[in-house]
Amino acid sequence: MTAARYIKLDELRGLTLISMIAYHACWDLVYIKGWPLEFYTGKGAFVWQQSICWTFILLSGFCATLGHHPLRRGLTVFGAGALVSVITYWFAYEERILFGILTLLGSSMIVFAMMRKLLERIPCEVGLLLSALAFVLSYSLKDGYLGIGDHRLALPGAWYVNWFTTYLGLPQEGFFSTDYFPLIPWFFLFLAGHFLGALLQKKGAMEYLRRGHFGALEWMGRHSLGIYLLHQPGLALCLGLLG
Repeated sequence: MTAARYIKLDELRGLTLISMIAYHACWDLVYIKGWPLEFYTGKGAFVWQQSICWTFILLSGFCATLGHHPLRRGLTVFGAGALVSVITYWFAYEERILFGILTLLGSSMIVFAMMRKLLERIPCEVGLLLSALAFVLSYSLKDGYLGIGDHRLALPGAWYVNWFTTYLGLPQEGFFSTDYFPLIPWFFLFLAGHFLGALLQKKGAMEYLRRGHFGALEWMGRHSLGIYLLHQPGLALCLGLLG
């Protein structure tokens, strides 16, 4: 199994997991313990957070065609996201996670599995360009408009009405989640990862990704879902030990 895997992708996923755990540890220290970590409240922390989620989503899209059962994997990840939402809603309401990263990744895998044959007909260069453009133009959908800079189209407030629109990317009034990743725009980033992977396969540039050098990172990357589900309880335990 190991020889057939693209080990460097596992290593990159493992490295991103470490970055995510460190980011969430800082979040807990600042917003639960009240530690004055000034670097964490500036733009640098936002860039740090975005680098983590972008990497996870791109990797997920990149690997979508490498697995044999994307639909089954998508349902598993979506179920894990639903579990996180239920637990945080009932036991940590102030830090609740609704439509978080796992829900997004699972949804993207499911939609991808349903559209796979259609997507494979699109030239990878065209697909990469269009998905990246769609992501940029819809990035501010949750804020009420499409476009960038001075070229923006305001959307009707009547579109932002319920849980389904919130799931799509048009959050209803009063919605709150500490980890909100709606289907739009993030599914387009997932697709960009898919088309990037297809392009590298077309160019014959995938063989390099089979060779790994960091066994611990590879192991983390291969067990990323379990580590994600356990890292917050682990951080909570560490915070408890701090007093």
